[in-house]
Amino acid sequence: MEKKGVSEYSIYSTLICSFARLHEVKVVEELVTEAKSKTTIRDPDVYLKLVIMYVEEGLLEKTLEVAEAMKDADVNVSDCVLCAIINGFSKRRGFSSSVNVYEKLISKGYEPGQVTYASIINAYCRLGQHIKAEKVFAEMLQKGFDKCVVAYSSMIVMYGKTNRLKNAMKLVAKMKEKGCKPNVWIYNSLIDMHGKEKDLRQIEKLWKEMKRRKVEPDKITYTSIIGAYCKAKEFDKCIKLYNEYRINKGGIDKAMAGTMVGVYSKVGMVDELVKLLQDMKIEGQKLDQRLYQSAWNAFTEAGMQLQTQWMKESFHVS
Repeated sequence: MEKKGVSEYSIYSTLICSFARLHEVKVVEELVTEAKSKTTIRDPDVYLKLVIMYVEEGLLEKTLEVAEAMKDADVNVSDCVLCAIINGFSKRRGFSSSVNVYEKLISKGYEPGQVTYASIINAYCRLGQHIKAEKVFAEMLQKGFDKCVVAYSSMIVMYGKTNRLKNAMKLVAKMKEKGCKPNVWIYNSLIDMHGKEKDLRQIEKLWKEMKRRKVEPDKITYTSIIGAYCKAKEFDKCIKLYNEYRINKGGIDKAMAGTMVGVYSKVGMVDELVKLLQDMKIEGQKLDQRLYQSAWNAFTEAGMQLQTQWMKESFHVS
């Protein structure tokens, strides 16, 4: 009888997981009811599959019922399950909803792990609830989850948005002490903060550190650095970095275009300006009134009537 019971339980687990992957909610719920009438479901993977199914189907309240069922069955509500619930509410109903659910779960005694902490810290940061973000982050570190780069990243980006450079630098030093490698979002935030302070020496130091640590710069990295050098009127460095960015297949967005139109216009590099505008047209980028006027003035001052006519015909000012 015992072997039969184990076999039957295994069959139910397999069937529930299989139909959950297919999002057959009604079939799954019937199987769960039938299984519970015969035995206690103790497989954590079954509960995780149920949560994922309900999240993907938008049945978010059902995910909370799954967590309660796990508790009633004396099954540990894992970090993966909690994170799936929190992220589900965040994705479907926004950060405010995910924060409310998290606080409700914590009040009922559920224990978050590193992944859940990282998700909820990001939510608090996105909502501008900085004190709560710092409190939960401190709690996470106290519990020994001190190597989570995602959580460090959320906090440092938050400090960047609130102009708290010293806090950001202290946190970067702390994560390095723990052996954590800063990611591109952290570097981008630090570069942006130092750019606002016009600290080119520190920006150059961060850029070299990224290269040394083999952290791949993205569009935001290049835009921030080029923008900082442009404000300092170090146009040669702007052009060098932009050329590197394009060689690495970087696309042109409004921010990058705005900076480089200004750079080429100021240094009188009209051929490069023409190439930039041609690339913008190919990549479907529009010129706003400010960029259009800047390029127009550069062509007019250089006596390039054909180029001004081409620009007039090629771009509709937004």
